[in-house]
Amino acid sequence: ANILLKNSHLTKTQLETLLIDVLVENLAEKQLSFEEKAKLRLIKPSVTRGAFNRTLKQARNNAVKAIYTIMLLGYLGVVENSSLTPYIEISNKLKTYIETYKNFLKNGKTEEKELIRILREEMERMLLEH
Repeated sequence: ANILLKNSHLTKTQLETLLIDVLVENLAEKQLSFEEKAKLRLIKPSVTRGAFNRTLKQARNNAVKAIYTIMLLGYLGVVENSSLTPYIEISNKLKTYIETYKNFLKNGKTEEKELIRILREEMERMLLEH
């Protein structure tokens, strides 16, 4: 996650804020106020609702701009869909890796540990190729 974050257009604080906004209500199974969400931040805790909302807006804007940049480059022919395919594959592998890792932590099965190793090596190879 750190490598992805480092090479993204999001700061750590923006990512944390975005994740809190998106995930916390699903986990809590109830709607939380922005004041409550702001208190959940680990990076610079005890921020105001306004600061939380500004950071959330910045995170959303940066994510949307990244998507528009990809669309623009595709439209101009600078990046073709086929050149994005490997990155989509890596993203899917990452998702599988995380799910397998969570299952391993929960169940501790040896075959899942081996699968984690294989997936990690495969992702590293794919990243080095692109």
